[in-house]
Amino acid sequence: MFKEATLYSPVIRTENGHVSVLFAEEHPGRHDEAYQRHRARIAKLALDHVPGQPVPDVRYTDEEHELWRLVGAELREKHQRYACREFLDGVRRLDLPTDRLPQLGEASARLTELTGFRFRPAAGIVEMRDFYGSLADGLFQATQYIRHCSMPRFSPEPDMIHEVVGHGSALANDRLAGIYLRVGEAARRAENRESLAALSRVFWFALEYGLVREDGEIRACGASLLSSVGELEQFREAADIRPLDAAEMSALTYRVEDYQPVLFCADSFDDLEAFLDGFLDEVRCGAPTGAARG
Repeated sequence: MFKEATLYSPVIRTENGHVSVLFAEEHPGRHDEAYQRHRARIAKLALDHVPGQPVPDVRYTDEEHELWRLVGAELREKHQRYACREFLDGVRRLDLPTDRLPQLGEASARLTELTGFRFRPAAGIVEMRDFYGSLADGLFQATQYIRHCSMPRFSPEPDMIHEVVGHGSALANDRLAGIYLRVGEAARRAENRESLAALSRVFWFALEYGLVREDGEIRACGASLLSSVGELEQFREAADIRPLDAAEMSALTYRVEDYQPVLFCADSFDDLEAFLDGFLDEVRCGAPTGAARG
């Protein structure tokens, strides 16, 4: 997979306005000039976007629409087997098209109707305080590109499958959308970068890769896990699944370049919600954020 230092592709804008995306040698698009130009055009749309204006449309390729159809079909089948009820409710309500890549703007309009959340285009990775803090305004900053077609089943970069299928479906559910709002409020009040980093790691293990028990089975509720066909196939057997523990989550280094070796599971969705409420209250109050579950 990718080396962690180079797994996200930085977006560069020169003084004359030229936009380019820098790919690591290991990136599947590194030697695909057409994909590089395409990614640069998409990044420029995000950089030029004025907040409050409509989200710009992207002209996706036929190959990208086919990738969406292929991965979407596999994910829908696996969601029925592995996703928690709240996420499945969001999938049903968001009702994404299955025959083509949706535009971020149309997914945003649907989200706003359902829970008040909306998408804002991002050229790439967003600074931590800005990204989490904007959740308090019902705003999720999302990329508009899709992974390289040679690597359909997993992407360490947050692409449209991750953003719209993963986070979009979560944000279409009232309970999950409420949790995202509370995360944003806590991020706005975090007193230092250490607290914000702890919040980011708990978010990662609870809302990107979180698990819950339902009817005696372990189900996925995290957006990253639920947008990865390959990882959904093996997480129950391959990962070390542990009970919720904020101290351990805050201290554990997670991996974005490969499948997660350690995951955390709540006894129920109610349990997950109560756990996050307690943790986020500590962040808002400026108290230590590494208290263990007890």
